[in-house]
Amino acid sequence: MGDDSADRVIGAIRKGLPVLLPTDTVYGLAASAAREEYATRLYRLKGRSRRQPSALLAGDLDTLFESVPELRGRAEVIVRELLPGPYTLVLPNPAARYPWLTGGRAEAIGVRVPELPPAVRRVLAAVGCVLATSANEPGGPNPVSLEDVPDRIRSGAAAELDLGPLPGTPSTVIDFTGAEPRVIRDGAASAVDAIERVRAALPG
Repeated sequence: MGDDSADRVIGAIRKGLPVLLPTDTVYGLAASAAREEYATRLYRLKGRSRRQPSALLAGDLDTLFESVPELRGRAEVIVRELLPGPYTLVLPNPAARYPWLTGGRAEAIGVRVPELPPAVRRVLAAVGCVLATSANEPGGPNPVSLEDVPDRIRSGAAAELDLGPLPGTPSTVIDFTGAEPRVIRDGAASAVDAIERVRAALPG
């Protein structure tokens, strides 16, 4: 994978077009998170209901906190304890930012900061946060390689990065918006360990 592929992905994201992007777990379908119309294109290509939330994916913690500045106090402690890592954290979103990716819960937002290969870090450094979901048919198997991405999704993406096979287990999703954490999906890392780490890190 050369720089040309990364440049094409950066250009497509800047135009608001969906792309195929490897993460730390599976291949994702991603688009700029900046505008609702970009999210609409991605959801249409995936065949996903707008009532289903998707994650806000950032290349580093600073970019995440700039994009969702309300992640302070308890939420900031949780983020700094678990990210970067193979987790999607559902956190309070009091300013209702990025409502086009939060599904039916504008008051909550799912965020990811994975451990990424250099080529993907370069893309995200250039474009900022993206909206990301796995590049599969809704309910279908998670794509370990670009060859696993359904043909209609791959052909509909404006650009792609190929970094070969990925681990294939999606991120662990934990909802921290309530009084007690709620595991939404067991995945690439232990939810139990994550919750224990957070409890140890939070004051009181």
